[in-house]
Amino acid sequence: MKQIIIVLAFLISSIGFSQDSKKAEALLNEVYNKAQAYENISVDFKYVLENVSEDIKQETRGDVVMQGDKYLLNILGVTRIFDGKKLYSISPEDEEVTISSDNSEDENSITPSKMMSFYKEGYTYVMDIVQDVKGRKIQFVKLYPIDTNSEIKEIYLGIDAKTKHIYRLIEVGQNGTKTTLTVNSFKTNEPISKTLFTFDENKYKDYYINKLD
Repeated sequence: MKQIIIVLAFLISSIGFSQDSKKAEALLNEVYNKAQAYENISVDFKYVLENVSEDIKQETRGDVVMQGDKYLLNILGVTRIFDGKKLYSISPEDEEVTISSDNSEDENSITPSKMMSFYKEGYTYVMDIVQDVKGRKIQFVKLYPIDTNSEIKEIYLGIDAKTKHIYRLIEVGQNGTKTTLTVNSFKTNEPISKTLFTFDENKYKDYYINKLD
């Protein structure tokens, strides 16, 4: 009898987990589909990196404009332009431009191009807590990497239940480092320049151009 009860309890919990996972997937798909419908997305955000054991805490602000796979990201004094094929990292402080192929294949990096779609491969997910943030209902989804060797331990994605826009992304590393990205403003279909995602080498004649591949 005890064994039967244990088996039943396991089955019930498994069914509950499956239903929870389906709810999480449905919500993530809704966020993704809504983002795909926009011509472009402009986000201003706060970025915090901290590791308590190493006594590290770094806070900064940044902004990003995304259109399809293309993006222009400003953070930590560096501008990154991805034109769909090449990534250009421009550092005025070092007077250097680094040109490389897109690194979105690296599963341990969540680039702006992957912000809305990274969950589709390599992760399992379940619904997590709901938080009230200044009257806004933020539903969190907890994601786990399928790869046991991943440098990422878990990810928490906070979604505005009303707008279905991402409000917060928290990434926890296996080494205890936690990075938190909080959206301050989320704008869509803004008028942008046709050359916004085009790197103009003539503007950086005095810079060292470092081509990695």
